[in-house]
Amino acid sequence: MSVPVDATARRRAAFHALSVSRIRPLTDDSVEVTFAVPAELAGFYDYLPGQYVALRVQRPGADGVGREIRRSYSICALPTHFADGSAEIQVAIKRDIGGEFSTWATTELSVGTVLEVMSPMGAFISRHGLVSNVLTGLNQPESMAGQVGTYVAIAAGSGITPVMALAKSLLAGHQETRLDLIYANKATMDVMFLEELADLKDRYPQRFAIHHVLSREQRISPLLSGRLDAAKLEALLGTAIHSEEVDEWFLCGPFELVQLCRDLLEARGIPREKVRFELFSTGRPDRPEGQIGHVVPVDDSKESYRISFTLDGLKTTVLSPTHARESVLNAALRVRADVPFACTGGVCGTCRAKVVKGAVGMSENYALEPDELAAGYVLTCQSHPTTAEVDVDYDV
Repeated sequence: MSVPVDATARRRAAFHALSVSRIRPLTDDSVEVTFAVPAELAGFYDYLPGQYVALRVQRPGADGVGREIRRSYSICALPTHFADGSAEIQVAIKRDIGGEFSTWATTELSVGTVLEVMSPMGAFISRHGLVSNVLTGLNQPESMAGQVGTYVAIAAGSGITPVMALAKSLLAGHQETRLDLIYANKATMDVMFLEELADLKDRYPQRFAIHHVLSREQRISPLLSGRLDAAKLEALLGTAIHSEEVDEWFLCGPFELVQLCRDLLEARGIPREKVRFELFSTGRPDRPEGQIGHVVPVDDSKESYRISFTLDGLKTTVLSPTHARESVLNAALRVRADVPFACTGGVCGTCRAKVVKGAVGMSENYALEPDELAAGYVLTCQSHPTTAEVDVDYDV
């Protein structure tokens, strides 16, 4: 089986009901959740290591009324298909303080529960070697033919989730590939996939190096103790890692850490196309939201933007009052509930569409690549019309 990277990384989002088949504790506040994928849906859940899925569930609010909650989680294992055509998909969920979905998932979710799971998406994938060519031998990663490469991943906390799948596939892809992982946590007890990382180290002792940085636990090396800040990163890049020899970088964690790493790498002259990053959220209270569910009264007597969008071959038009500063996504959702979205913060890229007429201003973008922007793609959750008429296409 061969899956073109562009087709898999940027397909249309679609939700299907999947049953939880296993739940495995990882730490005191995180779990690995496995979903069973029946044979008739297996084609919708092929994925590339590093991608994510969105989970959708109805939960009662404080008033007892049910409401929809969506959260995105990275896939933490290699693709697995079985002889009967069925498959499975695994995500890791870490409880966030005040996080309604993550608290429920890590304390109450049980085997047999059915959730709506979106088809895998995301561009946090390797474009250098193994997975940038084809995805083959779904249940035998060792058979995947990849190019030799040198990689570095920098992760913090649950940012290790997509890195696990990437590490396994890249190291299995070529016998000379090397991967360095800088992984920041508070203490050893907080390290997700601790045993799996140790197993990878045992399996590839000469090609996989782990640098655990613990902020609240003393280690033998001062370089690996304390908060992972600019000074420590500079020291690690100057000693343990030869940055000029790295083919591809993967950054995943809190906004501040990812941005710090990007700035340091840019200062070292690392080309942007070699640096891949992913955020689950920006962690910024001032970031523009997607206004999902924002009520916008429309008065035909007042000036409005005319927003048209094409989805599943059907073109729909909606008026958006100019004074409302409504996002394209929010306007579209007022007339069609099936418009794709997940995070609403400019992070995941699920609401991606191409502007085919008019123009928009985009408040934030942590998901689209420069070539996508140049081709006219936008994140509709962050896009606001700047011309009287705007036409976007979700199907392109």
